[in-house]
Amino acid sequence: MNSIHSCYIHIPFCSSICSYCDFCKLLYNDKWVNEYLNSLEKEINFRYKNELIQTLYIGGGTPSCLSINQLEKLFNIIKRIDLSSDYEFTIEVNVNDITEEKLILFKKNKVNRISVGIETVNNKFMPFLNRFCNKNDVLRKIELIRKYFDNFNIDLMYAFPNQTIDEVLSDLSFVVNLRPKHISIYSLIIEEHTRIFIDKVTPIDEDLESRMYYKIVEYLKFYGFNHYEISNFALNGYESKHNMVYWNNEKYYGFGLGASGYIDKCRYTNTKNISKYNECKYDYLSEEIDFKLDMEYEMILGLRKINGVSKKEFFNKFLSSIEDNFDIINLVKNKMLIDDGEYIYIPEDKLYISNSILVNFIGGSNSE
Repeated sequence: MNSIHSCYIHIPFCSSICSYCDFCKLLYNDKWVNEYLNSLEKEINFRYKNELIQTLYIGGGTPSCLSINQLEKLFNIIKRIDLSSDYEFTIEVNVNDITEEKLILFKKNKVNRISVGIETVNNKFMPFLNRFCNKNDVLRKIELIRKYFDNFNIDLMYAFPNQTIDEVLSDLSFVVNLRPKHISIYSLIIEEHTRIFIDKVTPIDEDLESRMYYKIVEYLKFYGFNHYEISNFALNGYESKHNMVYWNNEKYYGFGLGASGYIDKCRYTNTKNISKYNECKYDYLSEEIDFKLDMEYEMILGLRKINGVSKKEFFNKFLSSIEDNFDIINLVKNKMLIDDGEYIYIPEDKLYISNSILVNFIGGSNSE
């Protein structure tokens, strides 16, 4: 029985390139978009095996930068995908692209969740990010979204050079007042092949970044947001079903340039070369997932969730306990992990250093 119930579709085009972005992206080009959609349709028709899909996510890039005609073409392609009755269908949008006509089109084509990239509303940092939108525009566009969609997420960022905790909380206060159902907030990471890496931007002090993180957690909890994953917060019942697929180590399709997927015991990533993709030469990079590797992914991804990994569900999936496969005694003893008998999870005061804990965790896996 095939267990794929989720699908990610990548639209790599952007009206402008953000200075920090290391996702697969390129500047909008009308000719390339139309060729790209033709190739995307062929990939979906070739690989999709008619499963009933519960979560569909269109990301980027900036999907909302496409024209109305191009979006209509995209949605016609997606009609090939069979959505369940209780589906979640998310599309990412940029504030500057939002129009009533596009929102009506999204609604008409079964989108029921919007993810809005804001990142900051502080004019001090917009040139640094190469993003530009003022607060009045954001307020106006969010009200427009609310006219058609109840469920929307807002993306924010923090830990910019010379940013203060008060400036982080000011952005956060503005966003909370927009009354989103979900907030994703990420620290600035200086990745290779980005403008800020080329410009040799220096990361902020780790202690300051840590204090920012815990202030964010405290602030959002106070306003009723459930902290359910390291960087994600939701009002009750509005957790991202699609992202939970990733963190629960479940199977999913990835269609489009540079898209990643997990099917048939294989994790794969499509080519990032637009010319190859538009010629339907997908050139997948793939990783075969054996039993041991599957267990490692189960723990690495699952420990991103605040509730952690269910010991019972792990055993039911692998017919073997966590303790029999991973040496967690010292991590529990040193309070890097908590084992409460039902779940194993990272304690709240260690979430900021979760990556180093996960490295130690996998390093301590039991080998045969």
